[in-house]
Amino acid sequence: RAGVAVPAPALSLQRLKAAVHYTVGCLCQEVEEDKDVQFSKQSIAAISEITFRQCEIFARDLEMFARHAKRTTVNTEDVKLLARRSNSLLKYITQRSEELASSNMEQKEKKKKKPSAAKGERTPGEQEAAVTENEDSNMA
Repeated sequence: RAGVAVPAPALSLQRLKAAVHYTVGCLCQEVEEDKDVQFSKQSIAAISEITFRQCEIFARDLEMFARHAKRTTVNTEDVKLLARRSNSLLKYITQRSEELASSNMEQKEKKKKKPSAAKGERTPGEQEAAVTENEDSNMA
């Protein structure tokens, strides 16, 4: 509709719905090629709408799980709780969560080993600058 101002939240909601619709369309196209079936535009629209509504339900549930735990941030445990009725999904989420946690620990270890300056040690460049600064102050 030309000339009608759409509030920002409504606009972002429209964009999100459009993104879901596009993704569902792409997935349906992949299935069509793989399984030799056809999806009508109406069926793609219906799948998109159902998917979007289910995601809204998931988002509310995750928010409630976090709120029940007196947190303001949704975490992995909330997602696992949401997936508890699907053993395969729960297994996948748990596995990925452990992989990410392991990767994060490795990254933290690498960061701890690198910054010698943080421990009060000077890098060669810093040592040279300190010597030059010390020599300058001795000349004065």
